[in-house]
Amino acid sequence: MLGKIPKWNLMLGFILITEIIIFGLINPRFLNITILLNSFNDFIGIAIIAFFVTFVVITGGIDISGGAIIGLTSVVIGILSQVIGINIWISIILAILVGGLCGLLNGMLIAYGRVQAMVITLGGMLLYSGVAIVFVGLSGVSTYEGISGFPQQFSNIAYGKLLGIPHSVLLFFIMFAIAYVLLYWTRYGRYIYLTGINQRAAEYAGINTKKIITSTYVLSGLSAGVAGVMLTSYLGSSRADFGAEYLMPILTVVVLGGTLITGGKGGVVGTALASIIVGFLQIGLQMGGVSTQYIGLSTGLLLIISAAFLGISADFKSSIKRIISPQKNSA
Repeated sequence: MLGKIPKWNLMLGFILITEIIIFGLINPRFLNITILLNSFNDFIGIAIIAFFVTFVVITGGIDISGGAIIGLTSVVIGILSQVIGINIWISIILAILVGGLCGLLNGMLIAYGRVQAMVITLGGMLLYSGVAIVFVGLSGVSTYEGISGFPQQFSNIAYGKLLGIPHSVLLFFIMFAIAYVLLYWTRYGRYIYLTGINQRAAEYAGINTKKIITSTYVLSGLSAGVAGVMLTSYLGSSRADFGAEYLMPILTVVVLGGTLITGGKGGVVGTALASIIVGFLQIGLQMGGVSTQYIGLSTGLLLIISAAFLGISADFKSSIKRIISPQKNSA
């Protein structure tokens, strides 16, 4: 049974268990299941976006605009519902669609314009952040204070529970299930992998790789929209700078989850485990009395170590294959 589970995922599971034990020894309150479940609110946005950024990275791309889309989505919800007076649920749907449009713009320019993904999504990050700030200014609301006064039903999105399970935990597993089914159980998921392994060969096989690549950015944008809704509900206000600090954790979760930054390999199971590891790490360090300024340092170290380890592992395997192959041929 264990033999069917990728070794990297087993290692992540071991790291997660070890992390829980260590932080539990440092502060026994960390082992309180209620605290652990409620802590999902602190990293649910990172996890949601990371699930679908994994799709992007598997195709060989990268998306660093997710944090900015969160801020734009948050502002759109606030303006539509609190300034214009549109129903809160309609405002949520429209805000998520705005996130999808941002992803569509990124994907179209990358896939059809053949511009580097890093350049486009970096430009998108600056563009969407700027648009969010302009929207707040036009609404007449202070950029620092943001837009508040949301109804209780909106706050319940983040703080509510179903059968004693926080909504953030349920949303985590719902988004994971959607990503898992798309990536592993559909032809679309196979096309994502084939595009990342060899885009030209995939095109020769009849796969419209441009549509596949564009669609992954749309999904990434939509997921950022959902994350923006959740974060706005959790914090109780709309601000343009929401999500600004999410770039590093998202990339860390995707890479730590075992997705190669060069594309063609990865999965959302590893991303899910990595997001919980990073989330619990932040909570554990806080409960252990570590200053918040050092928590970012730990996330950066995780990103560097995991990227280096995966790169070294891949190089080692390819070297072994090159050594063995001539021997097989000569035999």
